[in-house]
Amino acid sequence: MSTHKITILYVISKSRINKKGEVPVICRITFLGKRKQFATGQFINPSHWHSKHQIAKPPNEENNNINSQLSLIKSKINKAFLFLQIKEQEFGVDDIYNQFLGKRIASERTLLDAFDYHVNRMQQLVGLEVKQVSVEKYNQSLVHIKSFLKFKFNKRDYLLKDLKLNFLLEFEYYLKTEKKFSSNTVYKTIQRLRRVVRVSVGAEFLLKDPFILHKAKKPKKEVIYLNESELKNLVNYKFSQERLQFVNDLFIFCCYTGLGFQEMKNLQSNHIIKSSDGNLCIDMLRQKTDKKIYIPLLPKAIYLLEKYGGGNIKNFKKFPTISNQKFNSYLKEIADILGLQKNLTHHIARKTFATTVLLSNGVPMEIVSELLGHSNMNITQAHYGKIVKSKISDEMKKLY
Repeated sequence: MSTHKITILYVISKSRINKKGEVPVICRITFLGKRKQFATGQFINPSHWHSKHQIAKPPNEENNNINSQLSLIKSKINKAFLFLQIKEQEFGVDDIYNQFLGKRIASERTLLDAFDYHVNRMQQLVGLEVKQVSVEKYNQSLVHIKSFLKFKFNKRDYLLKDLKLNFLLEFEYYLKTEKKFSSNTVYKTIQRLRRVVRVSVGAEFLLKDPFILHKAKKPKKEVIYLNESELKNLVNYKFSQERLQFVNDLFIFCCYTGLGFQEMKNLQSNHIIKSSDGNLCIDMLRQKTDKKIYIPLLPKAIYLLEKYGGGNIKNFKKFPTISNQKFNSYLKEIADILGLQKNLTHHIARKTFATTVLLSNGVPMEIVSELLGHSNMNITQAHYGKIVKSKISDEMKKLY
C-alpha cells in the first residue's frame, strides 16, 4: 500500500463571479507533486468562504448545504484513494480523479478505449482539419483489431498495459497471412494502430510506447498506368453495353484531367470556367487535401463534357452518379474486353494523366504536382520520380 499522502483543498475562483455575486468552489487534489482541479458545482458568496477552516460561514441553510456537498466530495475522493491503495498498483492524481468519477484508471484502459478516445477526438475535428474518410479508415482498422483479438486470444478487448512489441508483430503477421492484405494495406493499418497507441501515451493511458522499437518500412508501390497505345485503344473502342461505355467515358475523362473519384463525382457546371486566355478550365478543391486545383481542359475532356451536356458544354450539369465499387467492377469488365493485363481501377486514370498525358510529353514535375493537387512536391517526386528518370534516359539515347 502506498505511503504517499493525498491533499484535498477547496479554493474559490474570485475572477469568475456570476450575476448573483457568487463564485465557484474548486476542488484541488494534490498527489505525488501533481495537481488535479475540477469544479464542484457549488457557488458561494466570496465573503462567506473561510479558506483556513475550509467551510462556508455563517451557518445558514445555504452555507450548510454547501458544506455538506463539499464534505461528501472529499469523502468520495478519499474512498477512491483508498481503493487504489488497496489494489497495490502504481497510480497518479488523474487516476484518483477518474476513480472518483467512476471511470477506468490508466492501468485498466483497453485498446478499444484508446481507439474510442482517438476516433472521438478526430470526429470533433471533421471539417476543421480532418476528413470524414480518415475517421472511417480508423474505424475500419478497429474492425481488423477486433477480428485479430478474437482469432489470436479469443478476447473482445485487450488491456493497454499488456501491449508488447510481439502484439504488433503478431497483428502484422495476421494481416498478411489470414487477411491476405497487400503490403500497403498492412502498412497503413499498422500505422493507424501505432498512432492510437502514441496518442494513448500522450493522454497518459500508457507510461511508454510499447511499439517504439518497431521500424516499419513503407512499401514502394509500382506506379501502374496506361501507356499511349493502351489509352488510345480505350479511347477508340465503342462498347455495345451502355453502362460500360459510360464508365469508359468517365475513366477517359479522368485520364485527361487527373480528377480523383470524388472530384469527378462532385464536378458541376460552376467548376468549369474560362481562363484569362479564353481556354476552359476546371477550378475546384481537391477533397483529400483541400488544395485548389486548376486544370486546363484538353480536347478529349471537352468532348466528353459536351457529350454529357447534350452536345453543348454549357448544358453540362454533372455526370450521372455511380458508386466507386461499381465503377471499378465495370472497369474490370472493360479490361477483359480489351485484353488489358492490368488491374484497372479509377486511380489508374489519375496515374495515366500524370505519366502518359503529362510527364511523357515533357510537362515539368512541379506543374504535374499542381495539376494533381498534391500537398507538396515530395509526394509527386516519390510517386513519379522513376518515370521522369526513364524519360530522361530515353531522351539521352537520342543523342547517341
